[in-house]
Amino acid sequence: MTGSAVLRVGFVGLGNIGKPMALRLAAADGIELSVFDVTPEPVAELVAAGARATDSVAALAAGVDVVAVMVRDDDQVRSVLAEVLAADGAVRVVVVHSTVAPPTPAELVELAAPHGVAVLDAPVSGGAMGAADGSLAIMVGGSDEAYAIAEPALAAMGAKLVHAGAIGTGTAFKLCRNLMHFAAFTAATEAQRLAEAAGLDLVALGDVVRHTDAITGGPGAIMHRDTAAPIPEGDFWMDVFDHVRVLGEKDLGFALELADQLGVETPLARLALDRLGPGLGLPT
Repeated sequence: MTGSAVLRVGFVGLGNIGKPMALRLAAADGIELSVFDVTPEPVAELVAAGARATDSVAALAAGVDVVAVMVRDDDQVRSVLAEVLAADGAVRVVVVHSTVAPPTPAELVELAAPHGVAVLDAPVSGGAMGAADGSLAIMVGGSDEAYAIAEPALAAMGAKLVHAGAIGTGTAFKLCRNLMHFAAFTAATEAQRLAEAAGLDLVALGDVVRHTDAITGGPGAIMHRDTAAPIPEGDFWMDVFDHVRVLGEKDLGFALELADQLGVETPLARLALDRLGPGLGLPT
């Protein structure tokens, strides 16, 4: 899109994250927004923000270049795509923001290609807060041509755009991100049980975790290498990660000692003690 051209975008799915994403589009220069949702309240809010309401996905698809989809699950994504394709409108790209199963993006491409419609899988990270302030990370899989068409809309909704590669790589990127996210949540539940058994204030512990993660980067602090292969001898990261391992194994060992004293089961911590060094790429 060049010059003063307007990108016509349709947004389907105005839920907890979809609505603030659509509001960012409604406020963006160079974008003309149409919306559809089965619930009238968020549609009315988007209309008040300058969007055009449509009474069906087909009606939306008839007058837009790009359709952004943020619905609940794979079946709903398929249903929306089927309605878009049946409308035989002007749609050039369907951008799937929903997190779907790994095979689904390629299946969607097969369905859309005979209609001359491209598909991008573009799940997001950052939650409703990131959607509201436009700071989402958006991880995109699909062709360069489709990405270029949709990029102005993506840039209006996210501060970190990653074109990860071919179709499906956006979904793989999101699943890797969320593996760490929810594994860390599970580890946090172990720490909470240990803290409670030790008589600590769990709310204060949460405050400390958020405070220090904001300083250090949390788990992302170790994610600077461009490979997960073992670290070769003499590599810069050998000394850095060996220091991490020494500190980690010491503190994990002490935490497990405390857990044993208090009778708290901490299976993830025991697994972490075994796998920290090898996971960092260090020799066993």
